[in-house]
Amino acid sequence: MEGASSSLLDAEAVADLVLLDPLTEESLVQTLRERFRRRDIYTYIGNVVISVNPYTSLPIYTPEKVEEYRNCSFFAVKPHIYAIADDAYRSLRDRDRDQCILITGESGAGKTEASKLVMSYVAAVSSKGEEVNKVKEQLLQSNPVLEAFGNAKTVRNDNSSRFGKYMDIEFDFKGEPLGGVISNYLLEKSRIVRHVKGERNFHIFYQLLAGASPQLLQQLKLRQDCGHYGYLNREGSNLPGMDDAANFHAMQDAMRVIGFSPAEVTELLQVTAVVLKLGNVQLSSSFQASGMEACSITEPRELREICELIGLEPGTLERALCSRTVKARDETVLTTLTVPQGYYGRDALAKNIYSRLFNWLVNRINASIQVKSDKQRKVMGVLDIYGFEIFQDNSFEQFIINYCNEKLQQIFILMTLKEEQEEYVREGIQWTPVEFFDNSIICNLIENSTTGILAMLDEECLRPGVVNEDTFLTKLNQLLATHKHYESKETQNARRVTDASLPPRCFRIHHYAGKVTYNVTGFIEKNNDLLFRDLSQAMWAARHALLRSLFPEGDPQKVSLKLPPTAGSQFKSSVAMLMRNLYSKNPNYIRCIKPNDAKSAMVFTPELVLAQVRYLGLLENVRVRRAGYAFRQPYGPFLQRYKMLNARTWPRWHGGDRQGTEVLLAGLAFPAEELAFGHTKIFIRSPRTLFDLERRRQERVAQLATLIQKMFRGWRCRTQYQLMRKSQILISAWFRGHRQKNRYKQMKRSVLILQAYARGWKARRTYRKYFRSNASTCLANFIYRRLVQRYLVGLAKNLPPLSVTDRTWPPAPYRFLSDANQELKNIFYHWKCKKYRDQLPAARRAQLQARLCASELFKDKKTLYPKSLQQPFRGEYLGLKQNPKYQKLHAVAKDKLVMADTVRKVNRANGKTVPRLLLLTTEHLVLADPKAAQPKTVLSLSDIRGVSVTRFSDGFLALHLKEVSTVGAKGDFLLVSDHLIELVTRLHQTLEATTGQALPLHITDRFSTRFPKGDVSITVVESPKAGINGPVCKKKGSNKMEVLVH
Repeated sequence: MEGASSSLLDAEAVADLVLLDPLTEESLVQTLRERFRRRDIYTYIGNVVISVNPYTSLPIYTPEKVEEYRNCSFFAVKPHIYAIADDAYRSLRDRDRDQCILITGESGAGKTEASKLVMSYVAAVSSKGEEVNKVKEQLLQSNPVLEAFGNAKTVRNDNSSRFGKYMDIEFDFKGEPLGGVISNYLLEKSRIVRHVKGERNFHIFYQLLAGASPQLLQQLKLRQDCGHYGYLNREGSNLPGMDDAANFHAMQDAMRVIGFSPAEVTELLQVTAVVLKLGNVQLSSSFQASGMEACSITEPRELREICELIGLEPGTLERALCSRTVKARDETVLTTLTVPQGYYGRDALAKNIYSRLFNWLVNRINASIQVKSDKQRKVMGVLDIYGFEIFQDNSFEQFIINYCNEKLQQIFILMTLKEEQEEYVREGIQWTPVEFFDNSIICNLIENSTTGILAMLDEECLRPGVVNEDTFLTKLNQLLATHKHYESKETQNARRVTDASLPPRCFRIHHYAGKVTYNVTGFIEKNNDLLFRDLSQAMWAARHALLRSLFPEGDPQKVSLKLPPTAGSQFKSSVAMLMRNLYSKNPNYIRCIKPNDAKSAMVFTPELVLAQVRYLGLLENVRVRRAGYAFRQPYGPFLQRYKMLNARTWPRWHGGDRQGTEVLLAGLAFPAEELAFGHTKIFIRSPRTLFDLERRRQERVAQLATLIQKMFRGWRCRTQYQLMRKSQILISAWFRGHRQKNRYKQMKRSVLILQAYARGWKARRTYRKYFRSNASTCLANFIYRRLVQRYLVGLAKNLPPLSVTDRTWPPAPYRFLSDANQELKNIFYHWKCKKYRDQLPAARRAQLQARLCASELFKDKKTLYPKSLQQPFRGEYLGLKQNPKYQKLHAVAKDKLVMADTVRKVNRANGKTVPRLLLLTTEHLVLADPKAAQPKTVLSLSDIRGVSVTRFSDGFLALHLKEVSTVGAKGDFLLVSDHLIELVTRLHQTLEATTGQALPLHITDRFSTRFPKGDVSITVVESPKAGINGPVCKKKGSNKMEVLVH
């Protein structure tokens, strides 16, 4: 703050020109030059900011700078564009006053950059939040999109706005941005078809060709070479310091942020490509049979590609470009166009497409950023419009641009100079009047509804007969011959003035910024802005949705013979609406100055700056500020804001507002010359006085805030204390009640204990008297029953799983229960097994019973048994039912078959073996010849006396028969079976089931058999000489046999 104060009082480079002494044009320019040399590009005139374009980046727009200027007094910091932006924003937020920021100056003075800085500052200092940030980002991202389509390089500015933009940013009551509305004025659409050498067309064409991918260019049917396109003057796109490809990608990103869909972006670029390609449509001249000149398309390729992009038949567009439908009374005549007329129609179509596309773009952005709710809103307008233009050759565009600047100058005059004086007179404040130039006479010269230049231009455009620029200029010379701000060659001749600088077909207006000579060539054509109806209908017939929507008048069902309004009248209406909008808001001014014509960094040209100082009226503005008062405000708001500075006016003043203001300021001891009391307002001369007033208010507000905090903390502490006291009383009451209840319960328990002891003592005395002899037995039985009961109840709750493989069992808790526990374990296990068996299918149960029987017969007795566990008992190994050879055997077995297998019978004489078929039924055991499949031996089961097997892993067995049987007379049978375990088991089960007697089974290495010639002793020997296929039997004499087994 001290630095800001010293800057204000610097004699060589004052920050506020109101303090400049002496006040002359030279001293003013010298002050701006000195500050510019120090890189201080901003200077104040009261609350007006002067900005000198440095043509280079300066480190004065950082986030730290934003915080420095945030909520600061306007005059408490160094001059900066952030200061006026902050002042406007706080006035809008805190005082509910709609604001507008008018940024004026020449082309190239930095108006566009100034508007960006204002918007970025407001976005930075307003509230944060997801929705708020989205709105701010959309508002900021509208700039790259509009600059791409509306800005171009001119001889004076590499990024010149070729349209006027006014943005209303809307805020809620908290100062948070809600959205905005953009208005555009007078796009320089003639730049589409022609621009002077050294300038460029609109940025979007160069950005599209430089930044689009090869696939996108192919889709748009474009080449990357700028020299290929006629509307780009077939020149390259080199522009130092500007990256067109990067700007194109930035524009695409901005469109996504704003909310453009991919389809909308594609359609937008397609229409842009159509405009660019229209410039390559060439026409050639030909003659019809009637001798009339006609035109035709020289190269149909470009036309065909355009039609493919917009979905239109090439013939339709060719007819619209080369012919014209004229309606005369009730007749419709198709006339051919000459080559110049064809080129005029082509260029008019390109200009209209681009102009309407730009309007659509602005409306589409508005649809995204516009406020949707009906809440009460505050508005801040930012005007960024083309500056005053004086070229070597000035045409219709420069005329209406300069007209707009005249209107803006008029606002500045009325609202900062003229209204300043009128307000002083109105309030009864004495001051020294300052003379100033009122440019209303120039505005009236242009916009007067009867004798204005625009009115006469419209009249010439609508007049029947031969109309051209010469008749228009003649009429101007007749009506404005005596006007002191208008001159032409004819008026000069009439006054006998010789001026070689004013050529024929030109007129000159003495603008506030200087004299400008306008060439009337093209005025009629550009004002008419005529587009043949055939071209509108052709565009409406296209299948491209966006392009079709741009030409609603092309609908044949809505044909209107009414002429559209002229370009001049449209612009005049737009400017009038803009002026009404600006008049309704509190103005804030940023006057931009261009320091040199070469766009060189930090170069200051005094002569050029002096000319701008003159036509911006800066000197008069300083004089008004020096002669008058820097601040004024109605008594009511002033008293409401500062009443806390005087004990007599705080907290309420019961008298009138003026009287209260006088009492308030009397107690602050300001010098009398610093204050003036008007009829309705208080006037303060010096900004320092206002700043001192604000400082005192901030200190007093801090004191009041401390007082409020103190009172609030006291109230909060008292409230908290009372609440704690009430809670303590309640807690104490509950605690005392709880303590008394516990005492009562303790006393009750004590009484019960005493009663129990008394009753026990009484019972024991009675017991000793009557029941002492049997007491031990009763107690023992009772305890025993209780322990058994507890054991059984616990056992019921902890029974082991029902799996038959689970042999777990809880141990007995007491030793006397061990036997009972073991018995219960066995009972439970048998019960589990029975339950498991009951669940088994019959076949499975029979198989398990056979296995159990085999286990009882052979387990731990015969080595072959463990090996048999892996082989299931199948019973039937011969396939009697499937093999027709065994039909007789199947008939013998009938339905009583138990087992069928192949065995080997040992010859009693020599010990050799022969194969036999063995069939075991429920009644017989049959041995059959495998070849003949005929039974050879049939044994009744009752004839079997017993079976002898070895203890080894062989299949040898001896079948002992009873002597009394028929077959038994022949002696016992020696057999070898591969399924010995199963055979003996099934024989045992069948015999037991038939006779009720178990099969006598002998497992031994020596046993005696009965042969026909006597008994034979058989000895089984384990030997490696035994055959692989089974035991080897050797006869050892007449009554001995040796069997070799593995």
